[in-house]
Amino acid sequence: MKKKKSEMEENSSMMLEHYRRDRQKLLEFIISSSNLIKQVCTSSGPTLSLSDINLDTLSADYVINCINSGGVFDVAEATDTYYHELSYPTMIHSKLGSSFFTLSQSELSRSPPKRRPPSAVPSEKTSVAPQSSIQAEQISNHKIALRKDEEVFKIGNVMTRPSKSAESGVVAPLGLPHLQTGLSEDDLRESAYGVLVASLVFSRIEVLCEQDRKKEKSSKLLAGLKGKKNRDILPARSQDRNLELLNTIRTQMEVSEAMDLCMRQSLTRCASRTSCSQIDYLQLVLGLIKSTSRSSFPNEKSYVKWKNRQANILEELCCLGHLTEEYATIKHAIGKIRNAREWDLMSPSERTEVLHCIRDSASKIPHMPEVGDERCDYPIGYHLKVRLYENLLSSVFDILEEGQILAEANEILMLVKMTWSILGITQIIHDALYSWVLFKQFVQTEREDLLEYTTIQMKNILADESLYEGGEGLLCTIEWRETVVRLNLVPAVLLSMHIWCNGKLQDYHRHFSQKPSKFKRILTFAMATAVLDLNEFGELTKADSSTKDASRRLKMFVESSAQAAYMLVLDGLDLKSNPGRVHPLTLLANAVKLIADAELTVFCPVLHIWCPEAGMISSTVLYQLFRERLGPFIQGISCLSQDVKLVLAAAHMLDRQLTQLYSFSYHGNSSHQLFKVDLDHYQIGDVSASLILDWSISQHAYILDWIGRAFDLEEWEPLSSLQKHAVSVVEVFRMIEETVDQFFGLNLPVNITHLQALLSLIIHSLDSYLTKMVGQLVEKSHLYPQAPSLTRYEETLVPIPRKKMVELKILDDNSSNALNQLTLSKLCIRLNTLQYIKSQIGILEDGMRKSWGLVRPSVKRRWFNIVEEEAPEILERTMSEESIDELFATTFDGIRNSTTDAIAKHIDFTGTKAVFWDLRENFLYQLYRGGVDKARMDTVLPNVDSVLNQICGSIDDAVRDPLVLSIFHASLEGHLWVLLDGGPSRAFSDSDIALMEDDLRALKDFFVADGEGLPRSTVEREAKFSHQVLSLFSLQTSHIIQMLMTASEHISRRVQSRGHSHRSLDDANTLIRILCHKMDMEASKFLKKQYRLPPSSEYDENPKNESTSSSAIISDLLKRSASFRFPDTGHSSIKSLKKKFQEAW
Repeated sequence: MKKKKSEMEENSSMMLEHYRRDRQKLLEFIISSSNLIKQVCTSSGPTLSLSDINLDTLSADYVINCINSGGVFDVAEATDTYYHELSYPTMIHSKLGSSFFTLSQSELSRSPPKRRPPSAVPSEKTSVAPQSSIQAEQISNHKIALRKDEEVFKIGNVMTRPSKSAESGVVAPLGLPHLQTGLSEDDLRESAYGVLVASLVFSRIEVLCEQDRKKEKSSKLLAGLKGKKNRDILPARSQDRNLELLNTIRTQMEVSEAMDLCMRQSLTRCASRTSCSQIDYLQLVLGLIKSTSRSSFPNEKSYVKWKNRQANILEELCCLGHLTEEYATIKHAIGKIRNAREWDLMSPSERTEVLHCIRDSASKIPHMPEVGDERCDYPIGYHLKVRLYENLLSSVFDILEEGQILAEANEILMLVKMTWSILGITQIIHDALYSWVLFKQFVQTEREDLLEYTTIQMKNILADESLYEGGEGLLCTIEWRETVVRLNLVPAVLLSMHIWCNGKLQDYHRHFSQKPSKFKRILTFAMATAVLDLNEFGELTKADSSTKDASRRLKMFVESSAQAAYMLVLDGLDLKSNPGRVHPLTLLANAVKLIADAELTVFCPVLHIWCPEAGMISSTVLYQLFRERLGPFIQGISCLSQDVKLVLAAAHMLDRQLTQLYSFSYHGNSSHQLFKVDLDHYQIGDVSASLILDWSISQHAYILDWIGRAFDLEEWEPLSSLQKHAVSVVEVFRMIEETVDQFFGLNLPVNITHLQALLSLIIHSLDSYLTKMVGQLVEKSHLYPQAPSLTRYEETLVPIPRKKMVELKILDDNSSNALNQLTLSKLCIRLNTLQYIKSQIGILEDGMRKSWGLVRPSVKRRWFNIVEEEAPEILERTMSEESIDELFATTFDGIRNSTTDAIAKHIDFTGTKAVFWDLRENFLYQLYRGGVDKARMDTVLPNVDSVLNQICGSIDDAVRDPLVLSIFHASLEGHLWVLLDGGPSRAFSDSDIALMEDDLRALKDFFVADGEGLPRSTVEREAKFSHQVLSLFSLQTSHIIQMLMTASEHISRRVQSRGHSHRSLDDANTLIRILCHKMDMEASKFLKKQYRLPPSSEYDENPKNESTSSSAIISDLLKRSASFRFPDTGHSSIKSLKKKFQEAW
């Protein structure tokens, strides 16, 4: 409702025009109706046409009386009644009584006197003062008021009167006095255009041209108006260019061609009758009335309308606010001009006398003294002249495209400036009014380029030393801060624009949240226009240009905007649909957080320039407002319900956002200690601490139970063709990630204790899964076949039946079933799963560190800035952060190490199983069986190749090379097993050594795979021991026996514990096996005599069965030769061993 009233006040002139048109239509309908009015009579007799009657000057009361009486309607009498009624106040008759409107303007009256009124003295006689004495007293009081106005501060004076504040969305008007005669916008535009044409004519610039040329230009004007924006402006101001610009202005001001022609002709005639090059507006109007006749217009109605407009202009120029004796004279003379019958009957000399009477009376009206060389007659109709000039300046805007400035704007302005002498405009008034026109257009269209142009004009105004005296005497009345302010024109323009900016900035969240780019421009403009201020006594003063004063004004903007945004949100909660039944405090906290976020990201970076503590102010206001609602809720918490969690989480997020907003003020603010306020955080951590711990404990038990069930159901099949890890590990990480997301998604205050609980949950969950995986592996010793009994080589010419069998090793059912379940494909899936765990651990750690950094603010993001007294707290926080980093590192490094160990165990187990279990028949029991030349390495490698193809097709790239290396290592170990533990069926002659060397090279080349497999250096390093063993076979038997004698002093029972991966060249265990598999009679004789080893012909090997024992290689040797045990007696034991070796030879 207030907004509508404000708009009506601002557009009062427009509404008055609507009322005038409605009144004309109603009167025309009534008078032309034969049922209401019987007959209409004019000075020339009865008439049926109303075209020659000026409906504006007919008395409505006279018309009603004619209807009621049924008499004849006399136009002349109705006109006289109308002017007679103007001398009385307007009355409103109602049941409650009669009311009337005063002719004086109450807003221009001064405040009541502060002195005490004189005491009332009763008089015995009551006399009525004559009219002349009353008028004289009024004049005297008016002059006293004028003198007092001259004594006050030049900016203006203030009338303290209650008034509603300006609406932020409406530009506060300049407060010029209202037009009393009801001049419409059309009248003002045509009059303003007439002033422009007059300025050209009196400057001796031709405004008339040939009729055909004028018609051609007029017909093409509208069609080419849009194209003029891109047309080059001619530098020369030729005659044709002036006419073209004048036609453009006429089109922009919506003046008809007929009226334009009439104006040009009339003004040309008027100028030809005077020799003055300069003329004021009053003289111009009087000259037009004198030189313009009825014949200049197409019809009587147009002429009457034009003449009445000129009469209204004369009244506005001469009679506004002047209670002088000349007022009645001018008023009476203007009445003659309006009276069509009386004016038409006058002779030219009588008309001239009336016009001279108006001019002479107007010259006696007081006006402002001269300033410089220019005659400042602003009090004489200044409110009209300002409006006319404002209409001229508005012609720079394109009527076809709202807010677009014409390309010819500069040239148009040059023409408009020619009206300065007529309208009494100066440079600073021009700059002020042009800024005003641009600014109003910006408000209407919201085009930011118009605000830039306004800012440029503002610089010219602010740089002028006569800023506060600009338009002196042109008093404007503006309502500001519930106070009515009277001030000069130029400061009024600045104040009106500043009031509009203030209205926007007092609630900048509502006006600029969707248009943040405009905020800085409006704020900068508001700071530039803040040239006036009201002191504590309500008096108008010059604004302080210091930063401190600007900061004070911005503080008010920040406080009011924060409060307005909060109240808007609070009011919207009642109207907001809530289908999820979310607690209102949750909605309120989220909405306030959005306000704080906009304040931090959009507004504070701009406000910080003038008001560094803007963030503190807005955060403090929002903090206190929400605290009033949150406090009772926290006190009433009795259980940790879902609503409690959501409200506390939303409040905590708001608390963090306000913390950031508050701390923003400290950036570059050296005086932060002046604004340090003791603000407590919302007490959310105390309430939520136990909730988080209870939740972590329950989640821990739940996840461990779920992991156990998922692992038991795992079949170790790939998840998909692209994702070759197990399904269960995805489920494990899904549960862990959901738990982590829920933990950080609580949005509640957390500390290192809560983090420890979460990390403990993660490490126990993954460790449980890894333990279950490693626990399913079989002991590696079960993969190796039982080593055959040691025998010596013996040549037999006649085959004899073999009486002894190789001892078997029978595996238990659990181990056997486990080995059958652990196929190569499933082992590859398990390795892929472990590698997936290893990769996901890093992702999980990075995510948790980032999430922790978000929920735990750093040292700098605090309510208060860090000062020297807080050094212990800084140290404590730093140590806490170091502890957290150490906690993260320790936890996840432990998980990585466990995963790496599990991968190493699986790789080692897989490589050994592939060779010693899966390829046992095709590798261990086939290679060199029955002779080297009968079972070479090339018969074994295809089987190894099939295993590698199976593995490489299903293994992850990250573990492929380590697994292939493990298989190569197991292949070398298998090759050594054939050479050293091959059993009675394998004996190697000196000629076989070269073949076995070739086979070893073939095995190496196979795994190198022409550079696409393992690196050559790695292969050579792994195969070094195998080459060394083969080199021992090529030595003389006596040399090997000598080496055995040297190694005999190291023989002890500890040799029995050595496995396949712990062989060495100088080991007696290795040397004895070389002698056992050497096809040499000297070696056989030595082994028979020294160790009583049976010949190989006595044993029958069945490679399809396992041996029954995994031990006793050396113990069997010790059973057969007591001399194998050596006492620790130094050289004597060595000599006795040598002696026995010599006897054996």
